[in-house]
Amino acid sequence: MGSGSSPCASCKLLRRRCAKDCIFAPYFPPDDPHKFAIVHKVFGASNVSKMLQELPIHQRADAVSSLVYEANARMRDPVYGCVGAISYLQNQVSQLQMQLAVAQTEILCIQMHQGTDQLAATHPSMVDCDVKSLLLSGNNSSDFGDHMPQFLSYTSSSNNVIQDPLKRESLWT
Repeated sequence: MGSGSSPCASCKLLRRRCAKDCIFAPYFPPDDPHKFAIVHKVFGASNVSKMLQELPIHQRADAVSSLVYEANARMRDPVYGCVGAISYLQNQVSQLQMQLAVAQTEILCIQMHQGTDQLAATHPSMVDCDVKSLLLSGNNSSDFGDHMPQFLSYTSSSNNVIQDPLKRESLWT
């Protein structure tokens, strides 16, 4: 039995006697029945038992943690599960990288504009091109590589912030 005289969460849910060598007892304590219930609903007790028996004992806790995580993800997104969450986060990282590049470009434009204003004040005849043409010619664009010119057309308005219309919850709940 898991802890004390109380059967583990799996044996409680399956309405069976919890044996001393119960494969589930160390990982599904009686005080957390939801943990086993969701894993059982998604994977089935028999499949989970087989998976755990095939693993070395030192890897079972991590496997149960992964099964619980995936089961929660499958309940929220039955088609994609964890892959859907990973894809969502990768897209969010890409969007944030784009916003960062836009912000860096805007800073560079402001700095270049301030530099041309100072140059125009001291040497008006030397300033005969605008900031964008300087940037597009490749000067001072080493921070952005070949991608910088495509960001110059973006504006600094808050409309560039991409919001996810769906509220994401923790997969551990």
